Amino acid sequence: MKDLSLLIPARNEMFLSRTIQDIVEHAEGSYEIIAVLDGEWVDPPVDQHHLVTVIHYPESIGQRAATNRAASVSTGKYLMKVDAHCAFDQGFDVKMLADMQDNWTMAPLMKNLHAFDWVCPECGERIYQGPTPMECPKCKCEEMERDVVWIAKPSPQSTAYRFDRTLHFQYWPEWKKKQGNEMLPITLSLQGSCFMLSREKYFELNICDEGLGSWGNQGTEVACKTWLSGGEVRVSKNTWYAHMFRTQGGDFGFPYPMSGRQVERARQITRDLFLEGKWDKAIHPLSWLLEKFWPIPDWTEDDLKSLREKSFSLSFAAPLEAKASTPEIIKRDRTDKGIVYYTDNKIDPLIMKACQDQILKSINKEMIISVSLEKLSFGDNIVLSLERGYLTMFKQILAGLEASNADIIFFCEHDVLYHPSHFEFTPPRDDTIYYNTNVWKVRYSDGHALHYDCKQTSGLCAYRELLVEHYRKRVANTEAVLKECGSENRNFRNWIRRQGFEPGTHHRNERVDDLGSEAWQSEYPLVDIRHDSNLTPNRWSIDEFRRKPHDWVEADEVKGWGKTKDLMETLRNGR
Repeated sequence: MKDLSLLIPARNEMFLSRTIQDIVEHAEGSYEIIAVLDGEWVDPPVDQHHLVTVIHYPESIGQRAATNRAASVSTGKYLMKVDAHCAFDQGFDVKMLADMQDNWTMAPLMKNLHAFDWVCPECGERIYQGPTPMECPKCKCEEMERDVVWIAKPSPQSTAYRFDRTLHFQYWPEWKKKQGNEMLPITLSLQGSCFMLSREKYFELNICDEGLGSWGNQGTEVACKTWLSGGEVRVSKNTWYAHMFRTQGGDFGFPYPMSGRQVERARQITRDLFLEGKWDKAIHPLSWLLEKFWPIPDWTEDDLKSLREKSFSLSFAAPLEAKASTPEIIKRDRTDKGIVYYTDNKIDPLIMKACQDQILKSINKEMIISVSLEKLSFGDNIVLSLERGYLTMFKQILAGLEASNADIIFFCEHDVLYHPSHFEFTPPRDDTIYYNTNVWKVRYSDGHALHYDCKQTSGLCAYRELLVEHYRKRVANTEAVLKECGSENRNFRNWIRRQGFEPGTHHRNERVDDLGSEAWQSEYPLVDIRHDSNLTPNRWSIDEFRRKPHDWVEADEVKGWGKTKDLMETLRNGR
């Protein structure tokens, strides 16, 4: 588990890669970055980094939903939502966490980011960032070039925010004067481009309520939910971030199209929640919060009196206890079954495509969470910028499990053909790992087929919550041993084998936990394609096994799949 997860929703954001680079250069603690590409692949692409996870949605789901999806796969004790066009102070993360309290929502002091200039290649004229100029104002050249400068401007330095009587965001210079020299001053509201709170509070308060719409009113929502539930909103002057503000129109308009009707609907929902006292997690009325900061511009005594009168009839909820685990927050219909598909992308594309097509014959594509090391158009895709290896595979599986909203999970690997009958199985117990042992290993080069009794991760099925707990422990154990060994050397590989790859299949001291496992067999078998890039070794003779497997059978035809030589030839020809 990391100390901090930075969540970056991004739609058509040309500075996402630069923002991530800035975080990597300036963060000093235990952190991870999760970027959600909401509808489009980013240009320039995000550089691979072991602390960066990229999730891509082919169709936009909205900024709030994208932030929630990032939160659902995060591991940090604290979550920080960040816009995709920001720069940061050196050590901003450790400075924030040093002061943080679990019932606070906190933001760094905000500066303005001078991200780029337009430069004329002919005369050198520079124009401050904005929409693409039609021509150079000095020499009329029509080929202006963008020069990224990425400078945090020394002023203004914003620390005080409020909302007006319609709950619309406003800066508050008068309150900034009242803050004086206090280093962690309170503020009525927030600017929604960067804020941090505990993981428990994020989910407990539904801090990015997708019912409010794609985006907008973020600062008001976060601030009101924090204050009215018994927390505090503070700004840290001990560190800063710089935010690039969009100019109107051209190529720097807002990335999410939103009609006036949608904007008004979002504002009306916000007003209903807080002005009308309909938010069921509040322990304070809005009048209590306003009195704390009174007087407030735009608000009158009559406004406050009206809110006090409404508050007498409200029935506020008791303070909530922190949840021990992360609830599901993704606004999709919950499914009984889903799959976690993982690949290292080191495989013949013909094999990968054939196996993916076979999966799509068996289940709905909305059930698929794919986790890869390069971008992939298959289900909801998570990209981990890691190198191929055992620990990476465990992290891929864990990321997919945490992103899924299914109760029951089937593991699917990139080189296995899954028959539809495989997905008909339902685990009878939620404390046991189940393996489909009706598996044939088929050699890609010539179609030679082999079956013996074994439990394989590629045939695993179990309840998601059980798997999440197991793989969190597995990742932690493996990280600890890898750190001790220093690299994936022989000692590490020997330990990995003793730990075992299949949960619940042995009781050696190195095991992850004491789970049990059982076997089942689908009506038709799985075909495990054995090729030159398998992570585990290929063995075609029983003499190659130290412990001789049971039910050893060799064949050239498999039930439901026909002649395996013909099957592999079809795959090699891309048919």
